[in-house]
Amino acid sequence: MAARQADGVGSKVGSGGVASSAQTNVDRRERLRRLAMETIDLRTDPYFLRNHVGQYECRLCLTVHKTEGNYLAHTQGRRHQQNLAKRSARDAFDKGQARLAQVAASASAVPAVKTPKIGRPGYRVTKQVHPSTGALSLLFQVDLPEADADANPRHRILSAFEQKIDAPPDGRYQYICIACAPYETIAFKVPNMPIDGANDLHFSHWDADRKVLTLQICFVRGARAPAFEDSPPPLPGMRMPMAMLPLPPGTY
Repeated sequence: MAARQADGVGSKVGSGGVASSAQTNVDRRERLRRLAMETIDLRTDPYFLRNHVGQYECRLCLTVHKTEGNYLAHTQGRRHQQNLAKRSARDAFDKGQARLAQVAASASAVPAVKTPKIGRPGYRVTKQVHPSTGALSLLFQVDLPEADADANPRHRILSAFEQKIDAPPDGRYQYICIACAPYETIAFKVPNMPIDGANDLHFSHWDADRKVLTLQICFVRGARAPAFEDSPPPLPGMRMPMAMLPLPPGTY
């Protein structure tokens, strides 16, 4: 009777008995450990880490193991394999997103159009004073006979510290820049007084038939250009040819 109990229930006498589920799991883990030790090189495992107390950690699953064999048995387990699959899927997703972003960036990038410059356009500048309000204004007329049929001239007001042509920058002046292909960009140096943008006297008009751009700016009534004795260092700005408009001190 004792022999039958030692052999296990349902087994023949002397056969060794039927292994339980716990014994089967222990034997399976041992076989996987031996197989892993023969086939896996821990030096190439990115998730293998030996800590300061001599134990072994899995950086993927955040588990701690006493021996290398236990760690190798863990790498063959279900948890480690599932985490590997999740990590692979995440890496593939990140690579796909990066590839899509790169394709979108390359598709949206507009190549710069390089057109040959043919020189500076002709211009006329007229100083004006409003008869009733006394507001000061400037009228610019720029001739662009070689401009394209669909040309759309642009203008912009720059401070002295946004440009790099007139150095050192003088805060008493500002620059009226006008650009139209295929001409070079020109700029007019005017006193740095507040411009009345709400006034009807401030306007721009492009005559496509005569190829003439008309721009008028009106200063705020009673404004005076500030006086700076020391000019600060120049700031990054646009590089452009400049047509200087000489204005005697005290004119405006």
